[in-house]
Amino acid sequence: MDSKTKRLTIIGMLSVILLIGVVVLFINQDKFAKEQNQADRVQAVPVEKTEELEEDGRVKGAELSAFMKDETFFDYDEKRNSTVQIKEKSEGQGESEIPKVSLLATSVERDLRIKVVDDAGKVIAGQEFRVEVKDIGTYKDLDRDGMIYVGDLKPGEYEIFMYEIEGYEIPKEPLTARVKAIVSYTAIEDIAYLIHTEAEVDASVEDVKQKEMNEEDEDATQHTTLMNVEELENAVTLGIDVSKYQKEIDWDVVAAEGVEFAIIRCGYRGMQTGALVEDPYFKANLEGAKKAGVKVGIYFFSQAVNPVEAVEEASMVLELLDGEKVDYPVFIDIEGGGGTARADSIDTDTRTLVCEYFCKTIKNEGYTPGVYSGRWYYYNKLHAEKLEDYTIWLAEYRDTPLYENRYDMWQYTSKGSVAGIEGYVDLNVSYLGY
Repeated sequence: MDSKTKRLTIIGMLSVILLIGVVVLFINQDKFAKEQNQADRVQAVPVEKTEELEEDGRVKGAELSAFMKDETFFDYDEKRNSTVQIKEKSEGQGESEIPKVSLLATSVERDLRIKVVDDAGKVIAGQEFRVEVKDIGTYKDLDRDGMIYVGDLKPGEYEIFMYEIEGYEIPKEPLTARVKAIVSYTAIEDIAYLIHTEAEVDASVEDVKQKEMNEEDEDATQHTTLMNVEELENAVTLGIDVSKYQKEIDWDVVAAEGVEFAIIRCGYRGMQTGALVEDPYFKANLEGAKKAGVKVGIYFFSQAVNPVEAVEEASMVLELLDGEKVDYPVFIDIEGGGGTARADSIDTDTRTLVCEYFCKTIKNEGYTPGVYSGRWYYYNKLHAEKLEDYTIWLAEYRDTPLYENRYDMWQYTSKGSVAGIEGYVDLNVSYLGY
């Protein structure tokens, strides 16, 4: 090949290489431009020096939560978020959950006792609830204690509807309740709703501290210490009766003193309002006496003004005992309240019926019933002959009782003294032979 031909060949090859290079450059020009821009940005951002960093390594002054301001940073699902909120509210986490209420109703005799309760069965107070007893009328909870009483009803079934009230979800269906014709001497199942603690009442006006003994029932010959059983003609057992007024008792010391039984007050009905109130020391006294080996009985200070309330009082005693076994009877305490108590004005027939209804209800639950009162009360305020089927506990404060009818226990002083108890305590003897 001559020299001319070689030159043409070389020029042709260079042309082809140059053409290929132009094509490659054209194809990759976008990539080169991006890399150049990135390089420019890197050079434009100054590198922070070590001394400008926080102790934990973060850039000093950096706002780490800035991404939260960017609404597009997260894939926000509004529908899903709403579902989560609704679920939280349905699980009780939301503030707008509406509490549900229910109705309960019981009958003792020709009446209805209607209660508004929450899911836990607790009576709801503080609202003026309204109910309608079908074909009878509408009734309001005027005192806002969560309970409505309807009296003078004919025996039979009644439907009870509840009116809507803001802030509560009411029952959709009516409650059907049966009104009893007569008292059946059976414990009221939901009496617990009517039982109060002393924190819920004014105990200074509801409870009696000093016994209202008639002056004919005591004199200066009364004993103030435990009797010496060896000097007594009859076989007796020595005991005491206690309530909150004896406060904390050292039952081991009491037992060591020779006390063999204790009649313990479980509660009382308020002298003014008629509220049923548990004695705040009842459970401690019951447990302490039993643990020390002292036999126990129970008493309830009554202010019932009719047989229905007597059944309520007996039902409260049974509720508090809750099946607990006792050695001595369960007594209804019938005595005066100074002339101003709610039961002071009832007649002798009614007062005797109160005792009978209480005792029959107690007996139907397997306990031995009894009646406590003073000599003057047995003679003048009760038909004692109608109470002979029950244990009679007499209060008469003298050396020897003047009461001529039968009695099974004798409370001989309210000013007794026993080691283990601060202050006065009632002293008793029992002829029951337990």
